[in-house]
Amino acid sequence: MSGLVLQSPVMASSPSVAARLDRLPPTRTHREATVIAGLGAFFDLFDIFLTGVLVTVLTQHFHLTRAALPPLLASGFVGMFIGSTVLGRYADHVGRRRAFLVNLGIYSAFTLLGAFSTNVTTLIATRFIAGIGIGAELPLIDAYVGELLPARHRGRFTAIAYTIGFVGVPAAGVLARLLVPAQPLGIDGWRWMFVAGSLGAVIVWALRARLPESPRWLESVGRHAEAEAVIARMEDEARAQGPLPPVAGGDVVQTGRARFKVIFGPQYRGRTLMLCLFHVFQAVGYYGFGTLVPTVLAAKGYSVVTSLTFTALTFIGYPVGSALSLPIVERVDRRWLIVASAALMSAFGLALGFASAPGVILATGFLYTATSNVFSNALHVFQVEIFPTFARTTAAGLAYGMSRLSTGAMPFVLVPVLDRWGPGTMFAVIAVALWGCIVDIALFAPKTTGRALEAISR
Repeated sequence: MSGLVLQSPVMASSPSVAARLDRLPPTRTHREATVIAGLGAFFDLFDIFLTGVLVTVLTQHFHLTRAALPPLLASGFVGMFIGSTVLGRYADHVGRRRAFLVNLGIYSAFTLLGAFSTNVTTLIATRFIAGIGIGAELPLIDAYVGELLPARHRGRFTAIAYTIGFVGVPAAGVLARLLVPAQPLGIDGWRWMFVAGSLGAVIVWALRARLPESPRWLESVGRHAEAEAVIARMEDEARAQGPLPPVAGGDVVQTGRARFKVIFGPQYRGRTLMLCLFHVFQAVGYYGFGTLVPTVLAAKGYSVVTSLTFTALTFIGYPVGSALSLPIVERVDRRWLIVASAALMSAFGLALGFASAPGVILATGFLYTATSNVFSNALHVFQVEIFPTFARTTAAGLAYGMSRLSTGAMPFVLVPVLDRWGPGTMFAVIAVALWGCIVDIALFAPKTTGRALEAISR
């Protein structure tokens, strides 16, 4: 890796952008950015769960053996690892807004190409490149919304964005249930699902072109005039709602260069390693259910159509759980919210693994997905709070990339366990991973809730 030049914090002669942002009430810009970010998350999450939802259908269509499943499941996640690591750093160099547009452009083009796949090799290749495009999407959303929002509203608005985004998960399940058996216009339903993801991303791309750049990022790279224009507009919007409180403290601007040696240097090494380890474990717990649940239901003896119906119903828990996090994400410290929800996920997962009655399967599946999105919202807010603005997406992208790599490797472990020992043992492996998350966060994570970003990273 290249070397590091880390500049010392600079004392601003006038109040910093961060100090001015942190005293604002939510404005129209905040609300619009949150909704547009949420729509981007919708297609990221739609795509993540797409292959898992369709795996039983694709297995039949391409006449795949069980040994061919892991490469198909893993291809998109390996691409996401590369995209998260590379495009996360890119966003620290060129800005959040430009990186948003590049991400979605790559994803949309190659997801559309995936709809025309004539063999499994082409499908794996297009899923891999589409994964590169969308790999940094969620860390970038976390950073952008977190940097734009004042400290006391950061968690709640991020949770709102993800509540919108997680509608994409049951949407993937419902669309699969409707399109796969129907074959509209004589074309395989799974191909229409890729087309829907691609065209939806184009619409979000057009909306994102209207977003302002993050003023915190602009200030951190010395583009003060542009930062002033964005924050002045937001202050004008806030004044239309009532008088503004005075700027209080927070006059330190952290600047530097977004290089890997920053996040592995003495100041941030511990946080980086803690977050990377956490993402290795959490991906098994979070995506182990979502990407494999149709396969698990097939192993329990259910047909393709029935397993898709069950999957769609359990996936409703994703947006429900995200909405449930709204009243608590700013009241409970992020560390302990992650710990508590991970413990509940391990319990519900084990219950699902050993369940045989349809009602119990549906209930435990719903509870698992609902709890997992309290967990997810807390981690998405937390992961970008602990690094400075100039290296925020580099650090979060690298750490989140570990979750993509872990998820890519997961089918090579969990599918053989499922085949040999059954769903109960597979969910026991997932529970062990979740307890790895619990120990890591409980022992090494800092307090972040309600604190200014600059204070946490300093």
